[in-house]
Amino acid sequence: MQTILGSGGSISKELVPVLPQYTDRIRLAGRNPKPFTGKEELFSVDLLDAERTASAVEGSDVVYLLAGLLYDTKVWAASWPRVMENVVLACKKHKARLVFLDNVYMYGLVKGKMTEETPYNPCSRKGGIRAGIASYLMDEVKKGDLQALIARSADFLGPGAFNTFMHAMVFLKLKDRKSATWLCNDKVKHSFSFTPDLGKAVALLGNTTDAYNQVWHLPTAGDPLTGHEFISTAATVMGADPKYSVMKPWMLSMGGLFNHLARESVEMAYQYKYEYLFDSSKFESRFFKATSSVEAVKLTAASY
Repeated sequence: MQTILGSGGSISKELVPVLPQYTDRIRLAGRNPKPFTGKEELFSVDLLDAERTASAVEGSDVVYLLAGLLYDTKVWAASWPRVMENVVLACKKHKARLVFLDNVYMYGLVKGKMTEETPYNPCSRKGGIRAGIASYLMDEVKKGDLQALIARSADFLGPGAFNTFMHAMVFLKLKDRKSATWLCNDKVKHSFSFTPDLGKAVALLGNTTDAYNQVWHLPTAGDPLTGHEFISTAATVMGADPKYSVMKPWMLSMGGLFNHLARESVEMAYQYKYEYLFDSSKFESRFFKATSSVEAVKLTAASY
């Protein structure tokens, strides 16, 4: 059996259809898990509860930690270390292999491409938290009684990836024939990971024995677009006017006075102010090539 902890998100929706290639039993675990095909086993769990987390993992060969927490630094600081510890202990207890879907916050501002060898140098509080849980996980791997891997991606892009800035500020606005919005700087290139690629890649890594005990950058196109190119491509597909405005960092800060999400996003603005280049050549040289940036934007835009 293979279990998804934190089911229901955009990557879980891409992962579940792929898993039957590898297993005939799938467990979807979360606070309020919903069936995908109706054949999955559903398990209600709060990952802050160690005993319940162990029960969610019991009987699993592979566990995918895809959980997302409220985008709030205080919540992350209080909850992420507990969640990671509970999942690690559960996997060790039940001899399950662990795949952790991670982001790039721990790298901080990087000049050039982010690779699996990029040192952790967070320049945000959220980045510090992510560095801590990633380091804890790999330290547990080094002890020899846990098989785990980190599957790291850039920002999400894809049909059904609704919990993203691009969904609300680009695609929905173009759909409604409104002017789109880009963050900070529309002239620098920004990598996006196409969610259908991510689902296939996470399943593949989880079922490749020698992929464990290391970090993998998930397949992400090596031809990233600027904000201007991104919006122009999406607008063409959607038959919309490619007009847009750029939300400068000071505007995000001002918005933070009135909006919690904007306030929590201010410290991450560097990711859009400067080039954000994600390298996945390690994965692509062994497994499969990522969908090109233009094609990913076109397919996502078409889904609207």
